[in-house]
Amino acid sequence: MAEHNVSILGFGDNVVDQYDHIKTMYPGGNCVNLCAYAKMFGVERSAYMGYFGNDANAEYVIDVLGKVGIETVKCEQLEGENGWSRVSLVDGDRVFVGWNDGGIRGKTPFVLDRFDLEYIRQFDLVHTGNYCFTEKELHKIREAGVPVSFDFSDDSTQEYYKAILPDVTYAFCSFDGDDEAVRAHLKMMVDGGAKLATASRGSKGCILYDGQKYYEQPAVPIEKVVDTMGAGDSLITSFLIGYTDRMKKGMEQPAAIRESLADAAAFASGICGIEGAFGYGTSYQ
Repeated sequence: MAEHNVSILGFGDNVVDQYDHIKTMYPGGNCVNLCAYAKMFGVERSAYMGYFGNDANAEYVIDVLGKVGIETVKCEQLEGENGWSRVSLVDGDRVFVGWNDGGIRGKTPFVLDRFDLEYIRQFDLVHTGNYCFTEKELHKIREAGVPVSFDFSDDSTQEYYKAILPDVTYAFCSFDGDDEAVRAHLKMMVDGGAKLATASRGSKGCILYDGQKYYEQPAVPIEKVVDTMGAGDSLITSFLIGYTDRMKKGMEQPAAIRESLADAAAFASGICGIEGAFGYGTSYQ
């Protein structure tokens, strides 16, 4: 039996993260990472919806998703190159050194039809982000009555925030500024339409704003940093699952936020001890 009575859908990106310095690649992408972490965290149902290419990299990611137990019934394979990114590690921190703009997925945005939306309504929430090429479809998900989680990362412009936030329920970003700046940024996100806004701050932990109160969560110390790839995605995933589950059980929102943030910080700390985002590395030439 699943630990959390939550069904979650990742809608958007899948890539292979190619570590050039060791000639090893791992499955990844914001949405694929979320699906894998959801399974690790113990959800009832975890599904990925998006486009794959038809090359060896695509087959590799599809195979891993099957092994992890992620539902992929609404995915499609298109003629073309799968998404990839090239990565290096500096003192355990991942540094991106290039990517192919999502491959065929970046050239062929996913357009949701009525049958896709019928499927989406089966989930408690949908997660996507600013590298997923899903922006034009978000209003359909919101209008279908399904909460939308969105990762703005650390490189979204003010104009982008303004355009996307009205369709977002749970907004996430990475932020390096001081306390005053991050609080102003979170307030902007909630004022723009999000119900909850969370900023991940690396070793400083994270801060969440619900429109009334700021919640600060320290980072959990990491025994040994192996790879920080996916740390932010794991924080997002475990918070969303814990918060959704607690709210479904009738917990008051402030308590649900505090408990879910604490669990998320602990889960994200553990992920930093895994190679790649969630393992399953394979060599390449």
